[in-house]
Amino acid sequence: MPPPPPPSKNHGHVPAPQPPPGQPPRRRMASRDAAERAAFFARREAAAVLRRVLRGDASRRAAGSIKSLVYSPSVRNKRATFALVCQTLKYLPILKEVLASTGVLTSKWKKQEELVYVTAYDILFGQETATSGSVEQLIMLHKDTIMAALEKMCLRRKVRSVEDLVSKKSTVKPKPRFLRVNTLRNSTDSVIEELNKIHKVDKDELVPDLLVLPPGTDLHNHHLVSDGKGKASCMVAVALCPEPGWKVIDACAAPGNKTVHLAALMNGEGSITACELNKERTKTLQNTIQRSGANNIETINGDFLDIDNNDPSYAEVRAILLDPSCSGSGISTERLDHLLPSHSRGDQDDASTSSRIRKLSAFQRKALSHALSFPSVERVVYSTCSIHQAENEDVVSSVLPLASSLGFELATPFPQWRRRGLPVFEGSEHLLRTDPEDGLEGFFISLFVRKAAADAVKPTNGGLGVSKQVCKRRNGLMAFGSLRLSRMTMLCSTRALSRR
Repeated sequence: MPPPPPPSKNHGHVPAPQPPPGQPPRRRMASRDAAERAAFFARREAAAVLRRVLRGDASRRAAGSIKSLVYSPSVRNKRATFALVCQTLKYLPILKEVLASTGVLTSKWKKQEELVYVTAYDILFGQETATSGSVEQLIMLHKDTIMAALEKMCLRRKVRSVEDLVSKKSTVKPKPRFLRVNTLRNSTDSVIEELNKIHKVDKDELVPDLLVLPPGTDLHNHHLVSDGKGKASCMVAVALCPEPGWKVIDACAAPGNKTVHLAALMNGEGSITACELNKERTKTLQNTIQRSGANNIETINGDFLDIDNNDPSYAEVRAILLDPSCSGSGISTERLDHLLPSHSRGDQDDASTSSRIRKLSAFQRKALSHALSFPSVERVVYSTCSIHQAENEDVVSSVLPLASSLGFELATPFPQWRRRGLPVFEGSEHLLRTDPEDGLEGFFISLFVRKAAADAVKPTNGGLGVSKQVCKRRNGLMAFGSLRLSRMTMLCSTRALSRR
């Protein structure tokens, strides 16, 4: 029998525990723990976004697009949250069915059902990383049961894998990233110099102050960039083309990208009244204006229709930009609406004649009629990000008698643009459309010009009545050869940059 080992001389020392054979060393364990914590919080952020997306889709009153909700300041881990929300929506019909069939999503968990969906997707199909969270423990406890139910589902539907069960939904084609420099804050050349340190940047050959970057370029965390929300803000603001010193109204202004573009086109001179009915969106509008450096914009949290056109405060308004609430059908792919449950149910089939569209077009007609009624207004732009005739040509056609009686006529913004309005009334060739069929977003722009003002200003650029003084440094804006609207972003210099 061998003698016992000698007693240790280091009685006060407790050796550090070693990982069992085959397990990674302590540093790797710490790294894994960090990854699990990051996954834990990303799931909670994704669940909060998913809740707003699903509730908005169910009520047909979206709080915002998936992208706008994910890239709000309140979401910290934007990239992981965006991926989780999109993938969970993609797998949502399957997750709902299998969680219901296995009895996992009981009434006890209904208040956290969005978190259950996100966690189930992430553990079953994503990172397969779990932490001590109660929902994570729920999914891990039933993981084998859920996987067995998924296998039965595949056999029943005669497919090889769960991925084959996922419906083949539309995808967004990769497009260049386009950035508009906020010239109120910085010069285009200085922004190019700054961005060239990390990205290849080109000047757009047609549109001044517009930069082109490769598809997929992620600038959300760049200190120069304030992300724009679309709606053809560059094209719409240029179509209105207000002169420096004018009084202007942006009737439905949030999130404010069109508003600050108008301020830049006016060289910060004159005044802009930016109206927004929704209180939360007004905060977004004010934040956009503050970051832009524009100091000639007044915001109003109220309804544009409530502004009295006979009020002396608005007697000298010369231009009005009206981009009202619309269906958003032209940017549904960019908004990722194809991932929403309503799209899966085929609710879009009769969208153009739905009650929602009828209500929207009724409001749009009323708002456009109101814009035309201001006594000194010379130019009014009506635009939407919709592809539906009911919100576009039909709205314009319905107000033409009133417009004519007030001395307005349709002008032709961007006359070299090939796609015009649908030929449903005489004069529709003055309207402008872009279309998803071309692989682009769908937008609509119409321009009303008061005849006396049009006669007083020498037409330039093929017919659009705008002064040479306003457009001289934007020469060529009317000659768009291809749409430059995809993922428009406004660049704002920060204090750090301005000190350089």
